[in-house]
Amino acid sequence: MTTDLTAPPAPLSLPAAAAGTWLLGDLPVRRIGFGTMRLPQTGGALVEDAVPRDREQAIGVLRRAVELGVNHLDTAAFYFSRLRSANELINRALAGPSGRYPEDLVIATKVGPARDASGAWTEHARTPRELRAQVEENLRQLGRDHLDVVNLRVLGTDSVAERFGALAELRTAGLIRHLGVSNVTPEQLEEARRIAPVVCVQNMYGIGVRPEYAEFVRHCGDQGIAFVPFYSIAAAGREGGTTAAPEPAAILAVARAHDATPAQIRLAWTLHQGPHLLAIPGTGDLGHLADNVAAGALKLTEEDLALLAEAHEPPAA
Repeated sequence: MTTDLTAPPAPLSLPAAAAGTWLLGDLPVRRIGFGTMRLPQTGGALVEDAVPRDREQAIGVLRRAVELGVNHLDTAAFYFSRLRSANELINRALAGPSGRYPEDLVIATKVGPARDASGAWTEHARTPRELRAQVEENLRQLGRDHLDVVNLRVLGTDSVAERFGALAELRTAGLIRHLGVSNVTPEQLEEARRIAPVVCVQNMYGIGVRPEYAEFVRHCGDQGIAFVPFYSIAAAGREGGTTAAPEPAAILAVARAHDATPAQIRLAWTLHQGPHLLAIPGTGDLGHLADNVAAGALKLTEEDLALLAEAHEPPAA
């Protein structure tokens, strides 16, 4: 069953509107969003010795993203460096002294992973009490009385029923508006859906990354569930960002044809995989932010997509 969840068009004067819109539950978002993982520190990686990013620079990037029409932010309470927290930066940049965020802004966060005060990773939250504590910490940091979207971040293939059920109870209590899942298998998604509605799946995906997910991606679209890839630009570089490895020739060729960067082609390819694909590229650089948003306007041809399909899943030898 294909569900048409196209949201009302955004003003065309906003660059982010070119990518189109999607509904996360009842919340319209532009398909080019912004991931905040890199904002608290430079160097990209979530490591204990990361260098804190300049606060005003980070705040300026967030405000500029909203000016460009971005209204979907991805964050987490465990995105922090020694001096900076992504949630605190969002609060400072977009709510300010009044405590009022832009009316159309949708903030999606995630729970499960945990870090101690030094930044070291600890055991994932698994009990209802631990998950509630993480939800309440996100609420406190963001200065809100409810969270728009909470994704349960999963490690491994164990049952998600107890953890997702705990979040479903917080949704019923009014602390969460919509629920999603992250880093899950199709089986875990279906398990979660038997407990409560799922508005998004947030999994690693991109050109050359997990081509075996193609059917999973299509299934999400058929069910009206957004698919939100992470590391769609960084690919195998993951938290560390883009790597020094040369880009595939197909990506370089398509980039030249469109006078675009390889990163823009990766984002455009993501958006071309279906109207339910939402991109959340992150950066602490204003120039890269503008490039990422502009990628939403790129229209790839059938020839482009055929070339990129070979880079995504090379033919068997």
